[in-house]
Amino acid sequence: MFIDEVRILVKAGDGGNGCLAFRREKYVPRGGPSGGDGGRGGDVVLVAGEHENTLLKFRFNPEHKAERGRHGEGSNRTGAEGHSLEVGVPVGTIVHDEATGEQICDFTASGQRFTVARGGKGGKGNARFVTSTHQAPTEHEPGRPGEEKRLRLELKLLADVGLVGFPNAGKSTLIARISAARPKIADYPFTTLEPMLGVVQFADFRSFVVADIPGLIEGAHLGHGLGIQFLRHIERTRLLAHLVDVSEASNRDPAQDFETVMQELASFSEDLVKKPMIVVATKMDAAQDPERPAALRRIAAGRGLPYFEISAVTGQGIDVLKHAMAESVLAKITE
Repeated sequence: MFIDEVRILVKAGDGGNGCLAFRREKYVPRGGPSGGDGGRGGDVVLVAGEHENTLLKFRFNPEHKAERGRHGEGSNRTGAEGHSLEVGVPVGTIVHDEATGEQICDFTASGQRFTVARGGKGGKGNARFVTSTHQAPTEHEPGRPGEEKRLRLELKLLADVGLVGFPNAGKSTLIARISAARPKIADYPFTTLEPMLGVVQFADFRSFVVADIPGLIEGAHLGHGLGIQFLRHIERTRLLAHLVDVSEASNRDPAQDFETVMQELASFSEDLVKKPMIVVATKMDAAQDPERPAALRRIAAGRGLPYFEISAVTGQGIDVLKHAMAESVLAKITE
């Protein structure tokens, strides 16, 4: 199950209480105050890990609490600090404060750490209140409470290329052809129910990551079909590959399909339609009418977009498309 948005509660550890104590030692005349300070509470730290790929675990474990600090003890012994709690999150997670809506952190690299809740300070023991005129203080402080926050975690996958298009446009078949990803493929709408990542590798050790986004239909921004809930996952991509089925089997107009998806992208975010994009005519092995790919080619030329024709079944145009994607991604990285 792919979960890309959750709400959790984090609670840092409370500080330990300061101790009220007096020495009763042999050969120590009059004794004196000896209450130690309380220990500091543990923090809650989020850590981005490359082995995390979904927020599913937070659905079943929404509360995360660090250890509290130990209380101070006699003989001026300070209480032990509480252990901090490290919580793993996927790379690409954005953390929001649920109360204010403020973005707290954006995890973009493996190993990145951020303290979302700080532990409370330990209270002072009565030994800390001794003065020249106040030799036997009974004052001592309670520990400070640790921070408690309700957070909203939102996952945006980090990919170089995002595949968009109508259901059955050939996105899953393409990602299976060019990478080791093995998405479920079948001839009915919404076979892909969640985003899928695949790594495309070359002999010279170059590679890039492709994200297969579940298909869009007209009215997706109104919640039709699977809606636009997964489009957040292509907001970070460097390149969009717009796949359009040009075979007669689709019973749809390729030019109209292209315009419909572009409208749905714009409904979600104007920034998406401004991203670098290539247009890919798919299922060329089943395209009998040359006017169908020709109409799509004219639209791409009118918008100044690179145009490719492929068949994931026969392999037609696959290598050319792969290298075009790689060159475009590399160009964006080096800008």
